[in-house]
Amino acid sequence: MDHILKNASCVMTMDDASSELCDVDIRLSDGCITEIGVALDGPGEVHDLSGCLVTPGLVNTHHHLYQVLTRAVPAAQDALLFGWLQTLYPIWARFTPEDMFVSAQVGLAELALSGCTLTSDHLYLYPNGARLDDTIDAARDVGLRFHPTRGAMSIGESAGGLPPDALVEQEAAILEDCMRVIDAHHDSRPGAMVRVGVAPCSPFSVSRELMRDAALLARDKGVMMHTHLAENDQDIAYSQAQFGCTPGEYAQDLGWTGSDVWHAHCVKLDAREISLFAQSRTGVAHCPCSNCRLGSGIAPVRQMLDAGVLVGLGVDGTASNDTGNLILEARQAMLLQRVSQGADAMSARDALRLATRGGAEVLGRDDCGQVVPGMRADLAIWDMRGIEAAGSWDPAALLLAGPSQVRHLFVEGRQIVREGAVVSFDLNRALHQAEACVQRLMA
Repeated sequence: MDHILKNASCVMTMDDASSELCDVDIRLSDGCITEIGVALDGPGEVHDLSGCLVTPGLVNTHHHLYQVLTRAVPAAQDALLFGWLQTLYPIWARFTPEDMFVSAQVGLAELALSGCTLTSDHLYLYPNGARLDDTIDAARDVGLRFHPTRGAMSIGESAGGLPPDALVEQEAAILEDCMRVIDAHHDSRPGAMVRVGVAPCSPFSVSRELMRDAALLARDKGVMMHTHLAENDQDIAYSQAQFGCTPGEYAQDLGWTGSDVWHAHCVKLDAREISLFAQSRTGVAHCPCSNCRLGSGIAPVRQMLDAGVLVGLGVDGTASNDTGNLILEARQAMLLQRVSQGADAMSARDALRLATRGGAEVLGRDDCGQVVPGMRADLAIWDMRGIEAAGSWDPAALLLAGPSQVRHLFVEGRQIVREGAVVSFDLNRALHQAEACVQRLMA
């Protein structure tokens, strides 16, 4: 169905000139933005956007959707990263394919309500027959554009790793399943709704050989690569002790830098690593709320941007956030750079750009992240007439004064959220299923 969005009070295009348009109409047709102008008419459903701000759909560059079912676990609430993982691994080992599917449905709906139209997901454990396909099926139901990554852990406790042996896999089987899911689901065409990536969990949960082999496989298949890197001081100490180098140097040595790679967190990158990432066009998924929640630190995002590093935002898993609201993540990113480096370190517009075009660039999507004709019709519409924006002099300063949930959301020209409610699938049913899953896991 075509749509005509009428009378948008403000449109933040995120184009090369950072244009902001006032009182315009937008036509959506065949999955694309086809026209922006005044007094547009013609076939299609008409939506009156008087008093609304239009932005590109937000882009989430790092998530663990399965963790939706383990929010606020008491024993993990105040733990640092490694202790937090060791607390939660035994619970995750009891997950089933249904748990993976339901958690993905709920997590994707939460993202949609916060303005997200494109998300990656890092699934690195597959207990009891779970497969990456479970989350891909959920994304098709919800209707978000999806970049699932086939994660993996291969070094268990008996071999000196963190995860229990029951959650690790044989490396040959990991690589074989990577090829299977890429062949079954990856779509490299413009406008693709699903693109698969390869994503060993972290340098402390897989071998050097798997990291290198995964990179070779990904490049042979033409897909992107993702992992965790330099998340906290423990991470740096582990890298120095085990590998004799920094995480960034380790990544470079194994072929894990380049425009087809993005790393989550990077809280502890030093100046030399930042320069390496900038020169190699390696992307970063900045996860400010999770970094605060786990006490990891404040990533040097301002320095990364000034050096030319591609940076997007990620909510991270909802066991370490413990929410999945991407617009609030953008606000947190802005505030952390200000508190660490001064009030002029990051503007509201800068942070919103990270959450939209920045994320699209990190994920290699040159067809998303801007409100311009020819781009995919992924749009977030924010009603600025509510109490959150009352008194605001600048509707484009959404992260300073504005709603944290969308009024409408369009993905590929299809409406996913209408008047603040998810309409693409039965969310209430998914919530009831999630509650049943949690009760079983707690028993």
